[in-house]
Amino acid sequence: MNASSEPTPASSLRGWVVTFAGTGINLALGVLYTWSLFKGAIEQQFGWKGEQLNDPYALCCLVFAFTMILAGRCQDRWGPRVTATLGGLLVGAGMVLISTTQSYPLWLLGFGLLVGAGIGFGYASATPPALKWFPPQRTGLVAGLVVSGFGLAPVYLAPLSQYLLGRFGLQQSMLILGLGFVVMVCGLAQLLKNPPAAVAPTAGAAPNPTAAAQQGTPPREMLRQGRFWWLWIIYCIGAGAGLMVIGSVSGMARKSMGDWAFLAVAVLAIGNAGGRILAGALSDRLGRKQTLLLVLGLQALLMFTAIPITGSPGVPGLLVVLLAALIGANYGANLALFPSFTKDLWGLKHFGMNYGLLFTAWGVGGLLLPRLQQTLTAQSGGSYTSSFVTAGLLLLLGAALTWRLPSSRAGS
Repeated sequence: MNASSEPTPASSLRGWVVTFAGTGINLALGVLYTWSLFKGAIEQQFGWKGEQLNDPYALCCLVFAFTMILAGRCQDRWGPRVTATLGGLLVGAGMVLISTTQSYPLWLLGFGLLVGAGIGFGYASATPPALKWFPPQRTGLVAGLVVSGFGLAPVYLAPLSQYLLGRFGLQQSMLILGLGFVVMVCGLAQLLKNPPAAVAPTAGAAPNPTAAAQQGTPPREMLRQGRFWWLWIIYCIGAGAGLMVIGSVSGMARKSMGDWAFLAVAVLAIGNAGGRILAGALSDRLGRKQTLLLVLGLQALLMFTAIPITGSPGVPGLLVVLLAALIGANYGANLALFPSFTKDLWGLKHFGMNYGLLFTAWGVGGLLLPRLQQTLTAQSGGSYTSSFVTAGLLLLLGAALTWRLPSSRAGS
């Protein structure tokens, strides 16, 4: 296919198969976002307190992010099928391990290290092959669709986990989920495939592509560019602020919704997934920078709005659910925008490792800010006010830093 030609029906169909296989893999890997449900059962059954309750989740976020570098390299070299299969096996091994023990160190090993690494390998292999089947004008939309699976996972995992926890208990539930994830991820991994060179759309299909986007910027050269580090800081803020809320939304909702708090987790997930698709498609038309500015500004506003909602007794559960959905949508937008930035600025040749390096910002934000939230909440007697103020101010800083980024639209 030359730069100006359109995809054939057969290649387009294959591209959508790869896209939705990646979405399905992420639907399994999104177990990370249900931690707030497991946390209550862990506290009740194991007696863990304070920061211990967030440590496996925070470590999983960090390992997931830094594994993306190795996984991206593996994806670039050996392809998505092998990489995703390895991810499914690692996630399953970690879940099986934690199903056998109440040991805090072993939960750090099982959920924090093994599940985190498995998510990294699976996630790293889902987006790159899908992007390679489509022209740059669809980069944001396709990236948003693939990563929407990760955000959408709690829609089925929240009620499923609630049922399993009530019927089988915490550890047996981990075993059932782990075995299911192995089958789901490893099976869908076999559908992932990069397009042949004769079929893949080229960067030349985009208006005014940069030389880097055409040829592919090596990771070492990318790391020397100031715009990489600006993006890294902004990603750390945007992701970390969202994860502060996601990791504790069940506890927040329980004050007004009781046993129905899992609905807030599920609705947040719908917002999370929808925000990824909407922001990705919007950025194809409006531009990445402009869309990111909008997202960060709205997320800051929502954090400040959350203070009276979560701090007042007797607040209607519907209002809490609506707030969770909007925060989830703005958080999810980051996960579509930053891979699109990566492709636009540095091309697809080294996309796996380049995005893996940028994605470490998500891990650092996921480690530091949820842990900070847990500390602030404990110090304030269970109030989330100081956490929301901190997150809102950081998001405003991220919006200010975004002005320094180059404008980017569909590879331009």
